[in-house]
Amino acid sequence: MRLLIQRVKRASVTIAGEEFSRIGQGLLAFVGIEEADTAADIEWLTGKLLRLRIFDDEQGVMNLDVQQVAGEVMIVSQFTLHASTKKGNRPSYFRAAAETISRPMYEEFVASVEAALGRSVATGSFGADMAVELVNDGPVTIWIDSQNKE
Repeated sequence: MRLLIQRVKRASVTIAGEEFSRIGQGLLAFVGIEEADTAADIEWLTGKLLRLRIFDDEQGVMNLDVQQVAGEVMIVSQFTLHASTKKGNRPSYFRAAAETISRPMYEEFVASVEAALGRSVATGSFGADMAVELVNDGPVTIWIDSQNKE
């Protein structure tokens, strides 16, 4: 699994011209799933997402996690995180898992984050044509790949 995490002042998902979900300050996490991913990856990434110390403390140092600042979380499925651009100029998505695998894993990841947070998170709609809008909160964008746990 891959996460692309953006610290945001706010974010929203619009589908077919209607707002589907929105958050205020917090984290927007795009998640991509491949066939090799397991429940262990979901658990590991849940912990990483919620424990990232990327919010400022009283001294202006990134030392707090999303829970410590009472931030919100939005999780949006994004198969293009598994794009391969080694050959040519058209990305290939052969590493992205088929919907029969990725949809249940996405739903399990959302449930895992909600259980760890003790509250619901905002989401996109799996497989929908979504317009994601965000206002980033500083230069904080992080990419995490569960296959490269270092």
